[in-house]
Amino acid sequence: MSCQARNSPAINSDATGRNRAGVIYSQLMDSTGASAENASLDDGTGGLLLRAGKTLATAESCTGGLVAERLVRVSGSSAYFMGSIVSYSNAAKHALLGVPDAHLERYGAVSIETALAMAHGARQAFGADIAVSTTGIAGPSGGTETKPVGLVYIALAAEGTERCLRFVWNGDRLGNIAASADAALRLVRDYLEETP
Repeated sequence: MSCQARNSPAINSDATGRNRAGVIYSQLMDSTGASAENASLDDGTGGLLLRAGKTLATAESCTGGLVAERLVRVSGSSAYFMGSIVSYSNAAKHALLGVPDAHLERYGAVSIETALAMAHGARQAFGADIAVSTTGIAGPSGGTETKPVGLVYIALAAEGTERCLRFVWNGDRLGNIAASADAALRLVRDYLEETP
């Protein structure tokens, strides 16, 4: 099992030292709640799913349903989006997605093993062609020396393949959540663009 680490973009602090990720995220939003970049990513992912004739499900922990919300912003998304399971607690991860208790006890909720198990569980639960999962520590609390605030694993499961990316975001809570949702949609998009 491997997970590819990706460089997380730096997010500048303002003069007070406060992290600006949430502020920047808020400024990008228009009156509908969608930024131009997000809308392009949302539409683009949906378009690729339609062209490929594939369906998608999500399993979300640290993003709390934001990936699913982004997908359903697009009219006609019911043609490819099957549904989402928001499994914030370990008990929900086990009961709803079938994440083995042994994984949760040995590796923790924020791990490669849990992210992959969540993606496979969502794919099975919804009968989807592809599933993507998010699990991490959005902050500002919850971090440890080995699992810092901003650590997120994003996994994808499809027939015969699985992928996992590791990020350490340095934004505030909302910024880390938004960055994780973007990364999840990009992982799906990249998989579809690379798959014949």
